[in-house]
Amino acid sequence: MDTGDTVVPAGHRRGRLTLLAVAGILILTAVVTGAAALNDRESNSPRPSTGAAAPAAGPPAAAAQRPGELTWGPLMASSPPVRVSIPSLKVASATIPLGLQADGSMQVPDSATEVGWFTKAPPPGALGPAVLAGHVNWKGKRGVFFELGTMRAGDAISVARADGSTAMFTVTKVQQHPKDRFPTDEVYGATDHAALRLITCGGEFDDATQHYRDNVIVYARLAHAHPA
Repeated sequence: MDTGDTVVPAGHRRGRLTLLAVAGILILTAVVTGAAALNDRESNSPRPSTGAAAPAAGPPAAAAQRPGELTWGPLMASSPPVRVSIPSLKVASATIPLGLQADGSMQVPDSATEVGWFTKAPPPGALGPAVLAGHVNWKGKRGVFFELGTMRAGDAISVARADGSTAMFTVTKVQQHPKDRFPTDEVYGATDHAALRLITCGGEFDDATQHYRDNVIVYARLAHAHPA
């Protein structure tokens, strides 16, 4: 296992840190009754001692729309994402489906360059919060979401979908939270519009636990729906 100095992404830089080049820099710990968090170590069974809540089950699915409930903005029929583009970060990445592992934590992408779509949440463009997760580091390589914390309100995100359509999102806010205070309801809770959340690790790297201490979360909403 190698160690070395690396540059912490702008937007969540708190000093020069020594980072461990380990596989599994990012694991989403999804908990119904506790805080969901993205662990940054190679482990299929995150433990409470890591600073993240122990997994129990997947994140709560967005509540179904009630009859007569109003929605705000465009909506698209359900179709899985196949590619995500973020011009401000110069990111263009294929997306892969992510389910849940046996311990209730989210599966993670197997490379630095892929972005995972959590299939227990809505697809991008449909009503509710779609969730995409990516690595900040992976096996000593810079991850696809390395600079996620530099995004700002108004930035554009486009998601190409399997039916040939494209969902165009506009960022509304970017937040950083300690993993033990992950805003589960805000990320996974029901919305009255087509929403998108991008999640990765951030903040300082804790050498003792081999984890980043925070999560970076980008919130966005559907601005335009381009048909196939």
